[in-house]
Amino acid sequence: MSASAPSPGRSGRPVPPTPVIFDLDGTLVDSEPNYYEAGRRLLAGYGVPDFSWEQHTRFIGIGTRETLEILGREFGIDAPVEELLAGKNRAYLELARVHTEVFPEMRTLVERLAAAGHPMAVASGSSRAAIEAVLAGTGLDALLTTLVSAEEVAHGKPEPDVFLEAAHRLGAVPGDCVVLEDAPPGALAAQRAGMRCIAVPYVAATVDDPAFAGAGLLFRGGQREFTARAAYEWLGRTAS
Repeated sequence: MSASAPSPGRSGRPVPPTPVIFDLDGTLVDSEPNYYEAGRRLLAGYGVPDFSWEQHTRFIGIGTRETLEILGREFGIDAPVEELLAGKNRAYLELARVHTEVFPEMRTLVERLAAAGHPMAVASGSSRAAIEAVLAGTGLDALLTTLVSAEEVAHGKPEPDVFLEAAHRLGAVPGDCVVLEDAPPGALAAQRAGMRCIAVPYVAATVDDPAFAGAGLLFRGGQREFTARAAYEWLGRTAS
């Protein structure tokens, strides 16, 4: 049997490779430091000089637009959200093009899934320009070509829109898909989409969040514990 051939299921019939949908930030790549710095620079320009990392972590897993709408209200920033969004995207892209770190075991998993013929997509709360810049800069764009950004759907996470759109573009049934996520809003979005979830918490304090309780596979130690082998073997065991 070739690497890309479907594996036999319990009935002995071939099982098509599981479609896998990756969140980007905090799951595939450690882009949160860049997002924090972009947000800090943006807010400083609007008279908020002391935006902290701890404040930033509240918004991990939430779309950029939704984050800026909340921050604008909290800090009383009198500027259209479109203006804030454009400013943060400019700052982020400058940082992302210089350096974005891929989690090594995630790269290994993507490569292994590609070799085995699994359909894959990226579904992210980031802008499409940010997704494309990060994937191009890390070389993952050669393997991950189906992309969905929060700009392309009606609602960001924790609503299921980005994941449902990713399944549609892959030609997959949502219930057949597996999502990899690092944040509670994304795990909840996967649940609402009717998809199984592999959860790799980015923020240790969120590991007991109820949104992770429904994950099929939870790496409580986050990226320190995650291995491509464990994730891949779980996919094989749970193939429908």
